[in-house]
Amino acid sequence: MEMTFAMIKPNGVASGLVGRLIERYESARLSICALKMHQMTSADAHGFYAEHVEKPFFPELEEYMTAGPSVMIAVGGENAIAKVRAINGATNPEKAEPGTIRHDFAPSMTENVVHSSDGKESAAREIGFWFKENEIYPHEAACQRAGCIMKK
Repeated sequence: MEMTFAMIKPNGVASGLVGRLIERYESARLSICALKMHQMTSADAHGFYAEHVEKPFFPELEEYMTAGPSVMIAVGGENAIAKVRAINGATNPEKAEPGTIRHDFAPSMTENVVHSSDGKESAAREIGFWFKENEIYPHEAACQRAGCIMKK
C-alpha cells in the first residue's frame, strides 16, 4: 500500500465539485487518510511550488492558488500514486482522456481543478507540507476504523 497527495484546487472547490471528486478516488478503492480545506497564502504557494517560483508562469499560478480555498487530501491504497494520476488525467485538459477529472471539469491548463503527486518522493514531501503526522490515518487504519467492506 502507498499514500499520495491530491489537491482540489480553488476552482474545483468554488464549482462545488469536492464530493464528486473525492467519490472518484474512493470508487477506485482508495482511502482518504487525511483531509483539510485551506486557503493558500503567498508563503504557502512559494513553499509548495518552490521549484516553479522562478518560472514565468508562477505569478499566474500563485494568484490562482491563493484566490480561494483548496482541499488537501492524503490518499492511500494499492498503487495510489498511479491511480490518482490516472483519475486526474493529463495536466493539459485538452490532452486528458475522456472520463478523467481534468477532461470533464478543467477549463484550462492553469486552472486544471486538481493536483497530484508524481512519485513517492513528491508524495511524501507534499503530504508532509500540509499535514502533521498525527493528522494522517494510514490506509489500513482508516479502513479498519471505518469498518471497511472493501474487497481485498
